Amino acid sequence: MEENHDPVTSNNPSMAENTWQFETATVHAGLHPDPATGAIMTPIYQTSTFVLPDIGESKGFDYSRGDNPTRSALQEALATLEGGNYALSFASGMAATDTLLRLVKPGDHVVAGNVLYGGTYRLFQQILTSYGLEFSFVDTTDPQAIEQAMRPQTKLVWLETPSNPLLKVSDIRRAAKIAHSFDAWLAVDNTFASPALQRPLALGADFVVHSTTKYIGGHSDIIGGAIILDEEAAYEQLKLLQKAVGAVPGPMDCYLTLRGLRTLALRMKAHCQNALQVAQYLADHPAVAQVTYPGLDSHPQHKIARRQMSAPGGMVSLTLHGAEQAARTVATKTKLFTLAVSLGGVESLIELPASLTHATMVDTPLAIDPGLIRLSVGIENVDDLIADLRQALAALN
Repeated sequence: MEENHDPVTSNNPSMAENTWQFETATVHAGLHPDPATGAIMTPIYQTSTFVLPDIGESKGFDYSRGDNPTRSALQEALATLEGGNYALSFASGMAATDTLLRLVKPGDHVVAGNVLYGGTYRLFQQILTSYGLEFSFVDTTDPQAIEQAMRPQTKLVWLETPSNPLLKVSDIRRAAKIAHSFDAWLAVDNTFASPALQRPLALGADFVVHSTTKYIGGHSDIIGGAIILDEEAAYEQLKLLQKAVGAVPGPMDCYLTLRGLRTLALRMKAHCQNALQVAQYLADHPAVAQVTYPGLDSHPQHKIARRQMSAPGGMVSLTLHGAEQAARTVATKTKLFTLAVSLGGVESLIELPASLTHATMVDTPLAIDPGLIRLSVGIENVDDLIADLRQALAALN
């Protein structure tokens, strides 16, 4: 896929004259020398409270639940990279998702994809429905399915694209037009792509949500989440919720996320290059029944992916001819592909979603094939990764 991103313009007024390419923005967005020492990297402001100049006055910070300079730097960087006016950081991707859904009131309706992260489905179906929210789960790769599911009470359309774990790709621009025609918002979970590969706000989305645990952090050493948006009124509501509910990341987590963010552009190139070669290898292997990867011509939404993503990403899903038993064998025989949940780190991971990340959806209409394998392809040497898969697949003979 060819690069299709516009240059990134910082939302920081002091740097507004700069229009940067993405690689430059990942290094410099949100970065200001420490005024006390001149330190080039944002310090870890490991403090719960701040000295006030006088009663009723502050220097912009009073208590770290409300805001913290390290978190502010991360939020500025995330807003810049997604091309948004505002960003809010949270203690996890699920905390970000829950906070966004608090904009939807009891009696309101949400249209969501019928393939989505198991934790999101659990929050929607097992938690939020008890507070009076209604959900319809449809195939969001079909714009007509979205439109037919819309109601007068629909306030939000929720997309994962690419979706977890089936890597379905939904047309963000068309979904935005449908949502807005019903006076509803469009939110896009951009975790699998990251702003390095896809910028939903530029395609019409109202909100972008991330588990920053994944590609943005990139090193499997933090848990975090984020919401990025343009609308000031919605931002003020979400900012109040962020402070009032308090599901915020600590300064160390923000620092580690910022550190990972600086290499996002480089890492995503390596993830994508490796994933494409891994997908091509698996597609030709006799033990493999199906490979799903947006960069392959065989992917049902390959053309949409080419249009709205600059590269196909680092995630690959597959099924084997031996179904679930074969999948379990391979998942326990790999050595470089570590059996673990999560994704987006520099190391390669393998898992069976039906038994792990999506176990909450077993015995529901959204259940995942128990024989599906999900690969998070890391940045190791691709020859080593393919050799690891080859020896694991050989165990099926």
